Amino acid sequence: MKRLIHPTAVIHANAQLHPTVQVGAYASIEGDVKVGPETIIGPHVVLEGPLEIGARNRIFSGAVIGSIPQDLKFAGEFSTVKIGDDNSIREYVTINRATGAGEETRIGNGNLLMAYVHIGHNCILEDSVVIANSVALAGHVYIESRARLSGVLGVHQFVHIGRHTMVGGMARIDRDVPPYMLVEGNPARIRTLNLIGLKRAGFSSEELQILKKAFRILYRSDITFKEAIEEIEFLGNTEHLQHLRRFLMLSQMPGRRGLIPGKGKADISY
Repeated sequence: MKRLIHPTAVIHANAQLHPTVQVGAYASIEGDVKVGPETIIGPHVVLEGPLEIGARNRIFSGAVIGSIPQDLKFAGEFSTVKIGDDNSIREYVTINRATGAGEETRIGNGNLLMAYVHIGHNCILEDSVVIANSVALAGHVYIESRARLSGVLGVHQFVHIGRHTMVGGMARIDRDVPPYMLVEGNPARIRTLNLIGLKRAGFSSEELQILKKAFRILYRSDITFKEAIEEIEFLGNTEHLQHLRRFLMLSQMPGRRGLIPGKGKADISY
């Protein structure tokens, strides 16, 4: 029978590993770590509890997950990292615990984090997010499902990135990115809808036409943000349009960083 845990791996007595978990050479699993079925932990991986990892994840060489946050406010309080199912976490990815008692850094299901990605404290990734090589997320970043982040870029703390977005490489993302948009440049700007991504995701022609109208209202007209929100409401009541409008409204709330402007527009705000 094939040995699932390499003899050089160091596993803490409090760790709970499903019998089907594989652990590679010189991996270190420290403290209260729970790992679900069929997860593969590569060589030289470091897992530090409190940490929960679901089923069928693949964690590649040198990844460090669950270490304390790089945050001077952290005072040793209980916080966690929680990771769902079917994620691919490539070489030397780092995922930090949260700051704040009872808080968590959370990764959903089916995400791909390429080599050298850093996920800072209190970040939340939903499902099917792809983050390319050498991307750094500061603390409290929230990324919705099916967003795509190209390589070698940085995301400012407290930024929200909407679903089905495409963010171009080497951008500086310091404000919220609305759903369904394509962003690139430094300073970053909304360029157009993420049409290729939306088509690949199965959006219908009717859904695309409605989102195109919303894009033109937001980024190709001279009306105020408040007027744009009102006009978008008249376009219909589709789920995607409702989500876009809700995201735009929430971006104006206290604690949020506002919206990345469109090409040729200085800002989008009240």
